Amino acid sequence: MFFRRLCTSLTRSDLNPCICPQKFTNPLSAFQSKPQFLNRNWFKSPFQSSISATHLLISSNYRMGDSRRPPTVPIPDVETADKSELYRALEASLGSSFSSNPLAPNPNPLIIVISGPSGVGKDAVIKELREVREGIHFVVTATSRAKRPGEMEGKDYFFVSKEEFLSMVERDELLEYALVYGDYKGIPKQQIREFMAKGHDIVLRVDIQGAATLRRILGNSAVFIFLVAESESALVKRLIGRKTETKETLLVRVATAREEVKHLRNFDYVVVNAEGKLESAVKLVESIIDAEKAKVWQRTAVI
Repeated sequence: MFFRRLCTSLTRSDLNPCICPQKFTNPLSAFQSKPQFLNRNWFKSPFQSSISATHLLISSNYRMGDSRRPPTVPIPDVETADKSELYRALEASLGSSFSSNPLAPNPNPLIIVISGPSGVGKDAVIKELREVREGIHFVVTATSRAKRPGEMEGKDYFFVSKEEFLSMVERDELLEYALVYGDYKGIPKQQIREFMAKGHDIVLRVDIQGAATLRRILGNSAVFIFLVAESESALVKRLIGRKTETKETLLVRVATAREEVKHLRNFDYVVVNAEGKLESAVKLVESIIDAEKAKVWQRTAVI
C-alpha cells in the first residue's frame, strides 16, 4: 500500500509545475550541432585527414601554378636549328637555366699505404710513381738507423738519433712508429695534414708491422697495397744482390719475408713487381688510385 501511494505521489509531482517547474530537456541539446563522436567523420584517422588536406593543397597549387607557369616556347627543329638557339629554347621551355657546376663532387685525397717484404722494390715503385703522377706527396719517414750510401736527408728519410726519435714519440708527433731490426721508424703527422689540406694524395711506405698498426689506426679510410716479387726465389736473389746485409741479417730478412707474405690477405690490393717490369707495377698502382677516386662512396681519412 505504501509503495502504491509513493508511486502515485511521484507521478503527480511530475505533472505539477510547481514542484517541477522546468521541462525535462535532452542533455545533448547543449551542443550546437551533433557531437563529434556521433559524426562519422570524427572517426577518420589523422592520415585520412592529411590526405584530404593534401588533396586540397595540391588542387589549389595546381590552379595557382597555371598562372605562374612560363609561357610555352617553341623548340626549333633539332636538325636545322643553331646549337645556342636550341640550348636557350630548352632552358626557356623548362623554366630554368642549365647549371655548369660539376655533377660529381671532387674526390677526396687518399692515404695510400704501400708495404711488403724487404727486397720487393717499395722505394723503386714509389719513386717512379712520384715521377709519372701529379698530386702525390710521399711522406718522408723518420728513422734512427744509419744512412746508407746514396740516401739523402729529407728525401729518403729523416735520420735522427734514438734519443731524438723517442722525444718525437713523447710529443705525439708520429702517426705510427715501430722498432724494426733494432732501429726505430715512424711517420710524422704534420706532413700528412699539410699536404692533404692542399688536396694531395699521401703515400706511406711502411713495413708489414707498420701496416698492421696503420690498419688499426686508419681502418678502411686508407688504401693498403701489398707489394710482392714474382716468386720467393726471385725475392731471395734480390736480397743477395743488394749486398747491404751481413750473413746473419740476410738470414733474418729471408726468414722474415716468408712470414710477411702470409699477411697479404690483410691488404686491399696486391701488386706484383716483377724483375724488369717496374713500369707495369707502377701503372697498376695508378689504376688502383684512379679506381678509388671513381668510387661513389669515398674513403675519408682524418689525421
